[in-house]
Amino acid sequence: MTAKRNRRKQTQSLQERLTAFAENARERARTLPPGREREMLLQRAKQNEMTSSLTDWLTAPVSTRRGHSSNG
Repeated sequence: MTAKRNRRKQTQSLQERLTAFAENARERARTLPPGREREMLLQRAKQNEMTSSLTDWLTAPVSTRRGHSSNG
């Protein structure tokens, strides 16, 4: 028998969740001394910000994307 998936309704958009995580990670990183844990938090924050930007770009109308050419 397979396990039942835990499903829950998201109350925030993906971009909001990614941005909130990045802000919280940066806040926690500020309180830590230089080291591996701090660097990992900063790396995750940067990854989440990049993912949020890519999601925004992918969901934008084609005509507003940077670098888009209507000539093919």
